[in-house]
Amino acid sequence: MQNGAFDPIELPAPVWEHEQTRDILRKRDIAGLFRIAAKYGASQVRIGTATGLGQPRVNAILRGNGTIKELAVIERIAVGLRLPDHARMLLGLAPLDIASPTGDHDDEHEEQTTELLSRLDAASAVDDTTVMILRTDTNNLRLLDRRLGGPAITDKMHAQMAQIERAHRHAVRPRIRAQLAHLLAETASLAGWQAINTVALNDAWNHYERAKAAARESESAAVLAYVSGEQAYVLMDLGRPAEAADLLQHIHTTHRDRVPARLRTWLAAAEAEAAAILGDEAACRRALDQAALVLPEGDGDPDMPYLSINAHHFARWRGSCLLRFGDPSTVEDLRSALAGMDGTYNRAEAGVRCDLGHALLAAGEPEAAQPHIQRAKQLATMTGCRRQRRRIEELSRAVNRALGR
Repeated sequence: MQNGAFDPIELPAPVWEHEQTRDILRKRDIAGLFRIAAKYGASQVRIGTATGLGQPRVNAILRGNGTIKELAVIERIAVGLRLPDHARMLLGLAPLDIASPTGDHDDEHEEQTTELLSRLDAASAVDDTTVMILRTDTNNLRLLDRRLGGPAITDKMHAQMAQIERAHRHAVRPRIRAQLAHLLAETASLAGWQAINTVALNDAWNHYERAKAAARESESAAVLAYVSGEQAYVLMDLGRPAEAADLLQHIHTTHRDRVPARLRTWLAAAEAEAAAILGDEAACRRALDQAALVLPEGDGDPDMPYLSINAHHFARWRGSCLLRFGDPSTVEDLRSALAGMDGTYNRAEAGVRCDLGHALLAAGEPEAAQPHIQRAKQLATMTGCRRQRRRIEELSRAVNRALGR
């Protein structure tokens, strides 16, 4: 075997015939697979590079602190470790060469056929009522995420994603399949936003790619525009706001005439945020004005449960954007947003209080900023939002300096 970090991993062919290896594959024991690769000289860095997971996640899986359930990720692992077709099939994946000789693996093929028939039978039982129940489950997870944060519901999210993905993958009836695709897009997008807030940006990107593919199959312009727009936040957090701005402008231009007004507000506000990060005040204000112009009354639309934006949420967004330009109206915008918080958006409230602390510090009121920083820290810790905690720590240090501490 080669030992470079970017060299392909090539395990000896007899490894895949060992009964222990076959058992690992049947159980989808990814940690076990990684241990086999390590046994034959592959480092964690090399495994992470080959599978696209990165060394930290490989290390977490080997220590038992991470699970892999998404089929797309399992497929990447199979490709990265160069599993032969009979090993791929034990792992529950299709062979790469469907015309290849079957050799003496008839029992495995029979197993595969039986499993496929079972999954098709299970998917055929999915009807409108089942989809409604699954949709309710996703919405409940969304509500829990707002209150408790992603880490508190990780296991439930994995189970929900796997259940919807399994049903969608084996659904045959076009109407039910389209409904499941729409729901999969919503659920994968929620998982993507949770990953952004825990700074797992590679995971976030992959969730959004899955969400976009499902949205296209569902033929819903609204959900496709939304999940594509959320993916732009991965670019912003990676320090690539210019690309995020280009992406958002493209999405807005492409879908403007085919999506509801509330979503157009959201897309324009997201454009404003990217422009603010770029320091383009004129573009930021134009986008904010455009967002305000089309903002409808009410808190949300029943057809878009994934989207929450009303006057208070917009004030939060406006304040966060204009904070970067020292706008004196920022404090009032953020106080208005805070007054509209109803206790169900704890992670969002952490962001508002952090922004308000910044605005008060800029206005020469570091003491007034302190209680907001303290509360923001509590909320960010409670919701497991590493993204906010970083900002809060920087702000705390700035306030302490202003107070001579």
